[in-house]
Amino acid sequence: MKQGLKITVIGAGSSYTPELIEGLIARRTELPIRELWLVDIEEGREKVNIIADLTRRMLQRHDMAHVDVHVTLDRIPALKNADFICSQFRAGCLEGRIRDERISMKYGMIGQETNGLGGFANACRTIPVTLDICKEIEMYCPDAWLLNFTNPSGMVTEAILKHTQVKAVGLCNVPVIMQKGVARMLNCDERDVVMQVAGLNHLIWARQILHDGQDKLQWVMDEILRGNDLLVPHNIPPFDWPEKLLRQMGMIPCAYLRYYYTSQDMLEQELGEADGEGTRGEVVKAMEKRLFDIYRNPELSEKPQELEKRGGQYYSEAACELMSAIYNDKRTIMHVNTRNNGTIAGLPDDCAVEVSSVITRSGPLPLNVAPFPEDTLRLIQLMKSYESLTVEAAVTGDRNAAHRALILNPIVNTGTILEAALDETIQANLDYMPQFR
Repeated sequence: MKQGLKITVIGAGSSYTPELIEGLIARRTELPIRELWLVDIEEGREKVNIIADLTRRMLQRHDMAHVDVHVTLDRIPALKNADFICSQFRAGCLEGRIRDERISMKYGMIGQETNGLGGFANACRTIPVTLDICKEIEMYCPDAWLLNFTNPSGMVTEAILKHTQVKAVGLCNVPVIMQKGVARMLNCDERDVVMQVAGLNHLIWARQILHDGQDKLQWVMDEILRGNDLLVPHNIPPFDWPEKLLRQMGMIPCAYLRYYYTSQDMLEQELGEADGEGTRGEVVKAMEKRLFDIYRNPELSEKPQELEKRGGQYYSEAACELMSAIYNDKRTIMHVNTRNNGTIAGLPDDCAVEVSSVITRSGPLPLNVAPFPEDTLRLIQLMKSYESLTVEAAVTGDRNAAHRALILNPIVNTGTILEAALDETIQANLDYMPQFR
């Protein structure tokens, strides 16, 4: 890989981008950046320009004014000869997420951007755009690495791996938050902890927590059951796992598994929140407005603390570390979405899984996973079938595949309710889902 990196950010008008810039600055001795291209669409023009101004101030503050910062609404010049592409766009913008949440709740279902009906809609908006971007990558920068943290990350990554030749790795902040939380609980440096996770995106379990020559999984579990749970993202209110569930499972589930283990409780909580301060998407929209008001300040030259209140905290930190690990062949263990290839027994080799992997110049080398308990494996297999059918529906516009996918999902209501909900979801999203016309 040549010296002097060209890094392209697609969806750079995201409020997360200052964290990405902070991560690149922190690794300036590891990543010799030559060009930074910030890409967005017409609807994001104002935001991406605000981000670009803040980016230049941040770089200037850290003696990195030599980095050429470009802003464009045209992906082609941004992709030509790029070394790394960070994908963080939201197809349909926040309005699409809010619409998904409201439609789901209307039909008595959990409304969430990566789970259930909302996750399906998000995937069907996002995957076609991603595959178009991948065609351009194959043409203009075939050697580049695509780091995807566009949601739903697992399904988007699977679509890339199955339908393109692009070198891609999917990222999520949930395992990063879990690892950082474990380190705080153990009162040690994060680098001194080896945590192995496995499963699917937003459907993972911690299988091992190694520190000082011992597996601390049981100790961490005990602390969680005592109420000292530091493994939960900031956007999720505090909650308690049922003790019997954790004890019998012998693993620590990620916070998003609440949608499957305590579905009715989660639905009631969401309905109450929606009637109060609004759906999560509406809360995020208000939070983004406040963040961009802060970003506009010409005196601001660093990432504001307010950004850490967003649910995607550490996404960008993970992206920068992944870039550095690939570029420098660091052999760091990271938790990524990559091709299964036998890593989790019982899943297809060609599907995407979220597993702890050694990151090399050639990409992730997943760590083999001990067999899952049968009941957990069945849930993973069910959800993988849902994901694979969703990818098929997103690529082909096959309504039958869409229906079959949603029938499988445990947090989706079936019968005439599902028919009506799917109809409304497709009609409300036709501008972003032309494959279903």
